[in-house]
Amino acid sequence: MPLSLDTYRLLGRSGLRVSPLALGAATFGTEWGWGAERAESRKLFDLYVERGGNFIDTASTYTDGSSERLLGEFTRDNRESLVLATKFSTLRRPGDPNSGGNHRKALFASVESSLRRLDTDRLDLLYLHVWDATTPVEEFLRAMDDLVRQGKVLYVGICNTPAWQVSRMQAIADLRGWSPLVALQTEYNLIERTGERDLIPMAREMGLGMVPFSPLAGGLLTGKYSREDLTAAKGGADGTRKEFNIANGALTERGLAIADVVKEVAAEHGTSPGRVGLAWLLHNPDVTAPIVGARTPAQLEDNLGALEVELTASQLARLDRAGAIELGFPHDFLASDRGRSLNQGDLRIEPRR
Repeated sequence: MPLSLDTYRLLGRSGLRVSPLALGAATFGTEWGWGAERAESRKLFDLYVERGGNFIDTASTYTDGSSERLLGEFTRDNRESLVLATKFSTLRRPGDPNSGGNHRKALFASVESSLRRLDTDRLDLLYLHVWDATTPVEEFLRAMDDLVRQGKVLYVGICNTPAWQVSRMQAIADLRGWSPLVALQTEYNLIERTGERDLIPMAREMGLGMVPFSPLAGGLLTGKYSREDLTAAKGGADGTRKEFNIANGALTERGLAIADVVKEVAAEHGTSPGRVGLAWLLHNPDVTAPIVGARTPAQLEDNLGALEVELTASQLARLDRAGAIELGFPHDFLASDRGRSLNQGDLRIEPRR
C-alpha cells in the first residue's frame, strides 16, 4: 500500500511516532552560499506539515544558526504537534576549544542556545552530531541523561559514530539506567551502503531507529549528473553541489552506473529517479525515516511522491544488486555456506523474526 506522511512509525525502542519521511532544515537559510530564503523556507515547512508531516531535523550550526531560528518562528503555532530534532557537538565558535565536542560543557551550552533559537522549552530529540574520540562515553551519556531528567531533552540519538562505540554506549546506558539512544543518523543510500556492514545491524539489534541523511547521494540519484560531469570534475568543479559530490566521492563511474539503474526503474513506473531512490529506502524495514532536503517546493513535492511508489520484488532486487557492496570479514564468511555449516551442519534453522 502507498504510504503517507501521516502513516507514522515508531522511532527505535521508543513510543515516539514520526512520519516516514523527515524534513531536513539544513536548507533553511542562505548563509552557506546555497539554500532557501525565509519566504521559500516557510513554503517548504508549510507544505510538509500540511501533508501530515511531523518530523523535522536541524542542527545547532546549520546555516550558522538560521535554520533553528527560522524553525522557531515557523513552529510557534503548532509546536506541540511536531517532533523537533536538533544536534550538538560541531564547533560553534572557531577558536574556542570548548564550543564544540561531546563533553558536558559543550553539550549544555549548545542545548541552551538551541532552546533560545527554536523558541521552545524542550528538544524532542537531541543527537550527538559527530563523535570526537576524546570525551569519555560515560560523561556524554550521563550529561544527556541529566538533560532528559531536567525535561530539556525528551529523547537521545547519535550520528557519525563507529558502530562499536554506539553499541558500547547503549550497553552502558542500559546497565546504569540512563536514557537509551533511540535513533541513529547516518549516511545511507543506494550508492553509500557501507553502513550495512556494522551500523545498520547494530541499530537493529540495539533498538535504534535508522534516520538516513543524504538519501539521494547529494542529488546524484535524481539523474542530474552525467558522465560529462566526470570529465568536468577532473578540471575542477564549477558549482557548490557538484564540488560537494566530488569531495564526498559520490560522483564516480560506479555512482553514475547505479543512477542509471534507478532511472531505468523510474521509467518503468513513469516517475522520477529521485522518487525511486527514496522508495528503495522506504521499503527497507531497518529504515525509520529518510531525511529529505529541498530548496524549492517543487523539489519537496517530488520527494514526497516517493511515498506513493511501490517497487516490485524484482525491481528491489535489481536496485540491491546495482549498489551491492562486499561486507568483508567476518560478515561474508558467516553468511557463506561454509560459515553456516561449521556450526549448523545440515540443520535448517529459521532466523529470528
